Amino acid sequence: MAYNIVFYFTDQQRWDTCGCFGQPLDITPNLDRLAAEGVKFDNAFSPQPVCGPCRALFQTGRYGTDTGCFRNNVMLPPESMTLARYLERAGYETAYIGKWHLASDGPLDGPPTVDHTVTAVPRQLRGGYTGYWRAADVLEFTSHGYDGYVFDENDRRLDFQGYRADCITDLALGFFDTYDRKKPFFMTVSQIEPHHQNDHGHYEGPAGSKERFADFVLPPDLEALGGNAAEEYPDYLGQCASLDENLGRIVERLKKEGLYENTVILYASDHGSHFKTRNRDAHLTGADDYKRSCHDASLHVPLVIAGGPYQGGAAVEELVSTESLPKTILALAGVDVGDAMVGEDLLDVVRHRDPDRPNEVFAQISESRVGRCVRTPDWLYAVYAPGVDGGAAPAAEEYADDFLYDMKKDPWQLQNLVADPAYADVKAMLREKLLAWIERAEGTRPRIVG
Repeated sequence: MAYNIVFYFTDQQRWDTCGCFGQPLDITPNLDRLAAEGVKFDNAFSPQPVCGPCRALFQTGRYGTDTGCFRNNVMLPPESMTLARYLERAGYETAYIGKWHLASDGPLDGPPTVDHTVTAVPRQLRGGYTGYWRAADVLEFTSHGYDGYVFDENDRRLDFQGYRADCITDLALGFFDTYDRKKPFFMTVSQIEPHHQNDHGHYEGPAGSKERFADFVLPPDLEALGGNAAEEYPDYLGQCASLDENLGRIVERLKKEGLYENTVILYASDHGSHFKTRNRDAHLTGADDYKRSCHDASLHVPLVIAGGPYQGGAAVEELVSTESLPKTILALAGVDVGDAMVGEDLLDVVRHRDPDRPNEVFAQISESRVGRCVRTPDWLYAVYAPGVDGGAAPAAEEYADDFLYDMKKDPWQLQNLVADPAYADVKAMLREKLLAWIERAEGTRPRIVG
C-alpha cells in the first residue's frame, strides 16, 4: 500500500508547548488527538538547532558537515539526492508549501552572493520538487505575523493577507483543488511559526494572544534563567495554538476528501527555543540567540506520527533524533535508502526491532560555536572548539569540555558539572560515546581536552 504522506513541521517550537508533552494550557488539541491515535515520541531531539542546516538534513538525510550546509546562508547543492527526488522516482506527486531556506548563499554576516531570499526560488534550487510549490526561500523576509507573499511553481508572486500560519495553510489546502489522485502524494507544510520575527525582535502571535494566554506557566528553565520569555511567552503560545488550529484544518480536509485513512501525518519542529537564556557568550549571535546550543530547550522538539503503521496511541520513551525523519518518510513510501541517509526508520524503534539499539542521540552545533553533544537518558555532555568561528568552520580538530548535566537530578539543566571531579568517570564515558558519534558522522576522530 502506498500511503499519502503529510510532513507538517514548525520552526523553533519547544516540545513542552504541546498538551501531549505536558503543556498545562489547551494549546494543541488537534495534535493531542493525533498523538492519541498514532505514536508520540516523548524524547525527540533535533540534530542541528539552526534553520538552514536542519532543513538541509530533512531534505537529504545527511549531516551539514557532509552536504556543506552546516550553517545558515549555505545553498543546498543542486545535485543533492533529496526526499523529493526519491519520492518522485517512486511515483509520488510532491507539494511543498512555506519556508524553504536552502536557495541562497553567502557569508553569515554580509550580503549574499546568491540571493533568492525575497525572490522566486529557481527550479534547479528546489531540491527536486517539481509539483505544487507555494514557498519563499526565507519566509520571515517576505512576510510578518500578518500579510506577506510566496511564489508558485511558475515563479509567480502570490500575496496573502491575514495571519501568516492561516495563509500558509490556505495555500496548502489549495493543493487538493488540483490533486487528481493518479499518484500518492507527499506534502510538506513548512510553517515558520513560532519563530520570532527577525526584523521586529518579537514573537508575533495572533492578535489577542497576550490576553488569551495570560495564565501561562513558564517552564522551569525559563523561569530560573530569565531571558525574554516572561514577555514573549503568551505570543509564542498563541503562535503554537494557531499552528495546531491549522493542523486541524488539514486533517479535516483530508477527511472531507476521503484521504485521511490512507495518509500518514508527521508533526515535528526543526528545533526549540531557549528565549535568550543560553549562549550569552556567543560571539556571533550574542544576545539575539534563541537556539544555537546543546541544551534541551534548543534540541528537544515535538514529534508525533499518526496513520498507516503508526497506530494505537503509543508513547515512545526511547531517545530519537529527527535526523531519522527522511529515512522514516521514505520507508513509508517503500523506499529503502540503506546507508545513503543517516538515522533509522522510526517504525523500528516503535516496534523494538533492535534490542541492542543505543539509547542516545547526537547533535552538531554551529554559528554560536563549533560544538558537538551526546544526550542519553541520564546525561547531556557537550564540547566546543575554543577560538574557532562557528560561522566559518563546520568542524574542528580539537574540542574542549563545555557542559555536563545530570538529567536525573537536574532535568532542566541548571547545574553544569563538567569541571566537578566527582563526575570524572562519567565524563570519560560520555567523551568516548561522543567521539564515536563524531567519527561515524564526520569520518574523523578529533581530540577533546579539559
